[in-house]
Amino acid sequence: MFSYDPYAELATLREFAPMTLTSTDFDDGRPLPAAQWGAAGGGSDTSPQLSWAGAPEGTRSFALSCFDPDAPTGSGFWHWALFDIPAEVTSLDAGDARPTGAVSLRNEPGTLGFVGAGPPPGTGTHRYFFVVDALDVASLNVSRDATPAILGFNRHFHSLARAILVGTATSDS
Repeated sequence: MFSYDPYAELATLREFAPMTLTSTDFDDGRPLPAAQWGAAGGGSDTSPQLSWAGAPEGTRSFALSCFDPDAPTGSGFWHWALFDIPAEVTSLDAGDARPTGAVSLRNEPGTLGFVGAGPPPGTGTHRYFFVVDALDVASLNVSRDATPAILGFNRHFHSLARAILVGTATSDS
């Protein structure tokens, strides 16, 4: 059903050591709960609980994002982007959209923080790639006005390891 996986494409450019990323709110490949949907879809735009493990020695910070490659835009849809997450932080509670010390970038609607799922009617099932990278720098020095795509470009060159957790959401047709 799905053919495009942007993170598989990136792996052809460079290998990343594996990490694990889990959530108490949803399982990999399974639907996101109502709280992780946007307000327009009956949710509350609440970021999910996330925990990661397996960061290699030399990790100085983390970057975290949520991306929907299935949005009918031609370029996907960024739901969340954080960086400069301190190396000692290895989990976020539900609704903790920006841990202390982290920098949040604007999502596609232009707000800071997490914006929940909301696939438009008739667009089928969307995948939400929650991705955490262990980075070899304490700060990426990315402008707070940058886009999540610019963050992705910069984190690519400083990533030591990566973990991916995918949630799904299906619109009513």
